[in-house]
Amino acid sequence: MLHINQVILIVLDSVGIGDAPDADKYGDVGSNTIGNIAKVVGGLNLPNMAALGLGYLGEFKGVPKVEKPTGGFGRLTEVSAGKDTTTGHWELSGVSLMKAFPLFPKGFPSDFISAFEKRINRGTIGNYPASGTVIIDQLGAEHLATGKVIVYTSGDSVFQIAAHDEVIPLKQLYEICEIAREMLNGDLAVGRVIARPFVGEVGSFKRTEHRKDFSLVPPRETILDKVKKAGLMSAGVGKIEDIFADRGLTDSNHTGNNHDGVDGAIQFIKTRKRGFIFTNLVDFDSLYGHRNDPKGYANALEEFDRRLPEIIATMSDDDVLMLTADHGNDPTTSSTDHSRECVPLLIAGKRIKSGANVGTRKTFADVAATIAKMLNVEDTGEGEEFASMMLTNN
Repeated sequence: MLHINQVILIVLDSVGIGDAPDADKYGDVGSNTIGNIAKVVGGLNLPNMAALGLGYLGEFKGVPKVEKPTGGFGRLTEVSAGKDTTTGHWELSGVSLMKAFPLFPKGFPSDFISAFEKRINRGTIGNYPASGTVIIDQLGAEHLATGKVIVYTSGDSVFQIAAHDEVIPLKQLYEICEIAREMLNGDLAVGRVIARPFVGEVGSFKRTEHRKDFSLVPPRETILDKVKKAGLMSAGVGKIEDIFADRGLTDSNHTGNNHDGVDGAIQFIKTRKRGFIFTNLVDFDSLYGHRNDPKGYANALEEFDRRLPEIIATMSDDDVLMLTADHGNDPTTSSTDHSRECVPLLIAGKRIKSGANVGTRKTFADVAATIAKMLNVEDTGEGEEFASMMLTNN
């Protein structure tokens, strides 16, 4: 019987590697988040991820195929319909969705907006797809003058609500989002309602780190539920508690940025409690992918790579670290939305065979099946484990 103490899964939000077999269905042929960023910036300096085997997952300028990888590596292919955060994380946790969450490229129906305004006793402005930074520049002054909340969507299944902290305090904004989450059901059941608070003056508005996602509850038990039911630690870092609607967690640290997320994961690793640590690092997606900023994205990748040795050094001999992503978001394309891509899988730990190639997996859910195998807990019924391909018997 395997005995792994902790499995640490870190989702590098939107760090795709291209070549999704169905990219044409999503208008994403040619999208390759890491590969295209590397070309645009003249090469990436990611020595620690390269050491684990990143160079074997694609042609990424500046990232070599090292002669003897120290970790394991592979590629994950998404089977769920959609390319959003919730769908990707749920599939990683062992719950695939064959029906995509609804999209609203022309905005939400007028009868819903009217009913929503009555419930919150406040008007709305916007109600169209937009970049979050652009729409607060466009409508922020009107919001300040009228108190009407800014509502908008994107290429993802989201209903986003933006408000200035001085107009609608954070607690009230969250309450408004909870009302929207309650109302958005049936054919309107978007994957997430997102609170988007901002501060500043006209011409210099800035979103804060107090964003909060209000997701649907997963339709079936995830690996988080299985780990918790087994009496082990099931910890979420970053927006994991939001994505899973607070379900299946014994502990949570709702960090705001990449550095805080790494710190939060390290804090849970140091507890030495047996279980699962599920971490989302959101900056790649929110700050750089959606804003078409390849240079900022490259810097964020290199900053994470510099912290990777710190994470690995904190781990015990019986811990396993897996790095992956939930979708792509190629900042070199004209789109500011997520992209349908395969995602990387890098694996580290004293128990990992050097250079273990687990291949191209048919579903993200293989990650959940592997976690279940390593922690000796019930699986979700989806995916095939690859623990036997990468773990030594020591």
